[in-house]
Amino acid sequence: MAFSRKENLEEYKKSEEICEEIIGIEGIDDEEPKEQCQKQKHKMKIPKNMKITNIIKHRKNVNSEDDLIPEALLEVDLDTIEGIVESPGDPEVGCQKQKFRIKISEKIKILHFKKWQKNSQSPGTSSVELDFKGNLEQNRLAEAQQQLMKAEELLFGSKEVSRTEDEEDKLHMDYEIFVLHLRLAIHDSFSDDNQETLKSALTSILKEEAQDRRWMEVAMDQRPVWRPISCRQIHDTLLQTTVEERMKNAEDEQENKADILSTSLKREVFRMGKQVQKDLLRVVRNLKECYPPDFDICRTYAQLYHQTFSTRLQELARCKISSEDCLYILSWIVEYYPKDVLKHKELEEHINSSSLGPLLPEEDLKRLEEQYFSYKENNIRNWLSNAFEKEVKKWSDGIEPELMDGYYFSSLAFDVLPLIDGAVKDVNALLSCESKARSLLNQLDSFLLSYKTSLEELVKKKQENIPKTLTANLLNIYQFRDYVQKPEHPFLEDTRTACLSTLADLKKICHTYFLSRIHTELKPLYRKLWTQVWFSGHCEVVEELVKALENKTDSFKELKSVCREELLAELHLEVMVEYVRRMMKRNLKLKDKEQQEAAAEFICHDSNQICSVFAKVSMGQLQTSRFSSKIS
Repeated sequence: MAFSRKENLEEYKKSEEICEEIIGIEGIDDEEPKEQCQKQKHKMKIPKNMKITNIIKHRKNVNSEDDLIPEALLEVDLDTIEGIVESPGDPEVGCQKQKFRIKISEKIKILHFKKWQKNSQSPGTSSVELDFKGNLEQNRLAEAQQQLMKAEELLFGSKEVSRTEDEEDKLHMDYEIFVLHLRLAIHDSFSDDNQETLKSALTSILKEEAQDRRWMEVAMDQRPVWRPISCRQIHDTLLQTTVEERMKNAEDEQENKADILSTSLKREVFRMGKQVQKDLLRVVRNLKECYPPDFDICRTYAQLYHQTFSTRLQELARCKISSEDCLYILSWIVEYYPKDVLKHKELEEHINSSSLGPLLPEEDLKRLEEQYFSYKENNIRNWLSNAFEKEVKKWSDGIEPELMDGYYFSSLAFDVLPLIDGAVKDVNALLSCESKARSLLNQLDSFLLSYKTSLEELVKKKQENIPKTLTANLLNIYQFRDYVQKPEHPFLEDTRTACLSTLADLKKICHTYFLSRIHTELKPLYRKLWTQVWFSGHCEVVEELVKALENKTDSFKELKSVCREELLAELHLEVMVEYVRRMMKRNLKLKDKEQQEAAAEFICHDSNQICSVFAKVSMGQLQTSRFSSKIS
């Protein structure tokens, strides 16, 4: 039975007025008989069938010891009193009879009040044995429950004992008062100063459950009307209500961190998630010690908070939400809730997270995942398109690439690859679907094909900055290739092969641009090889070629080392191929063995000279790299 504070106060005042009339009767015993009877005639107006049903709630603050409170029970035979007061005859005789008849009776019990001792907020030991109301006021719920059980056994324990309806109503009312206090104790479970009261309440619940089971073996017409009370069910229902209230009001308690989030949905989800963690930690740290093992309270609270959180997330997921909010909900479902909340070091050993089930049903989760994946696909497509358009615009505008640490640099790969890699990792983590992650990487193939087409068009133009632009793009190509080749990146093999092929074509475009111009300039020197001029003035021809190679390779210093080495290796190979090609033309006629031996020596000498050029450049690059590393 639940009463508002106003109703309780009004009932309380009515009870005081009734009891003041009864106390007034007790106080006239010493007066003259005539005066006594006159006062009684006015004071005793209580109908005999009256039932007191008020619930007197606990006063937490008592201002003085003069306050009146319910403490003792006075049993009054109202039929006898009423008969004496209204009967004609000798007033003295009537009053004498009344004086002796106002004693404890078995017919009806009426509350009377006497001075209240100051309230104690928690159940504790008392040197004075308290009655039912006193135990309630002291929050000694276990003791109060024992008194109720004894009273119940007295009234219903034997068929030979007669009981009145008023006695049953009185005990029923006391049980309702007890249950009200029980509810208050459970509702205030998270209050630090309520722990002892909660322990007492839980003890009484176990005893009441046992009493319910005993009464269930008795015929319904022989058991009390309030049985079964089902205190455990009351407890469980109230826990659920309390959890729902705390989750609903989480917005008022979580501060600062939630306020910096960009949307109201993010703030709400964050506050609820943090409330789950905060309250479960309090359960493990504080409430667990109050509960008997039978309650398995950590698991119970975990299930209640999980279900409440899940219900609200379902409501949010079924609304039309932005992709940003969709991502945030998925992050809580996949990352924050299972790893940061349930796997907290203090919670993990007390909560079996696998038994809680998913936060969202499969249907709702799939819908969020599809929305998120579509969002990621569009994002990558836009990122690639915007980054590429920005790069091509620099080419067409003739903007010179920037120098960084002495090398020409383009930010295209630097801008694109982290975005792609991050998106792939996010999709893998949130969706646990490698096939979707791979499909994101397919967009890199089409991007590289567009890159190739634009670069082919660039080299056909006659712009002054093309060499510098290609120098910068060689590093982009190397970075893209390095990313594609790494096995940890989940490319489909067909996609990986296609990307590497396109990147090889891109590198060839750049290399061909540079090397074709070098070979064009070296062509007059190539023509002298394996001719009579070369044979007769061998040293001069080769030295001229070597100096020309040194001059051309010196222009590669603005290339990053890895790109320079690949370009030098290709140039070295092509020079040697040209040398052998000239030799195979047999323009030089060697007449005797002496000339043949001389030509053989010239071949070895030329090879060493040409190789030394590229070795010197590579060594110089190595020393430069080491020097740069020391500086950095």
